[in-house]
Amino acid sequence: MKLGVYVGSFNPIHKGHIGIVRYLINKKILDYVIIVPTDGYWNKTDLLDLNHRINMIKTYENDNIIVDTELNELPYTYLILNKLEEKYPLDELHLIIGSDNLKQFSKWKNIDEIFKHKIVVINRNNYNSEELINKHNFNNEVFKVIDNPFKYNYNSTEIRKKLKNNLNVEKYLDDEIILYIKEYGLYE
Repeated sequence: MKLGVYVGSFNPIHKGHIGIVRYLINKKILDYVIIVPTDGYWNKTDLLDLNHRINMIKTYENDNIIVDTELNELPYTYLILNKLEEKYPLDELHLIIGSDNLKQFSKWKNIDEIFKHKIVVINRNNYNSEELINKHNFNNEVFKVIDNPFKYNYNSTEIRKKLKNNLNVEKYLDDEIILYIKEYGLYE
């Protein structure tokens, strides 16, 4: 089976994140996806507590969308992939990234270990994925580039600013996420 691995801060998870996951599953590009919210090691200063982020993501959990709660402390993507490879030895792992990540992708820790797996790249923010892949001399066979099917490029930073200023976020967040944020007074 084709297992997608989606690693990020998801601070908060928004319609763009979950829309991509559902699209990849519905179009049978992937059979299922494991979402791995990361802990605070990316030097993000406004990162919400991991447990709150996990709880919000869990509202989407089903047979095809799994929220990981064990690998969150691992500091590098290759370590997460290695652990998942051990746990799911019969599955083909596909790392899901946005095209904006390709600019710095060659600097990721132990990139050669990441290249043992397939990489699904979601075009976003007017980045030319093919151009970036060629510029860095990456192996094209590892990558599958997907055009953003939703034509929107949500940004969690913008969403947090809107939440802080009590602006309408229904365009960006599902009702369950908005209710959770209000219930716990998050991002105020």
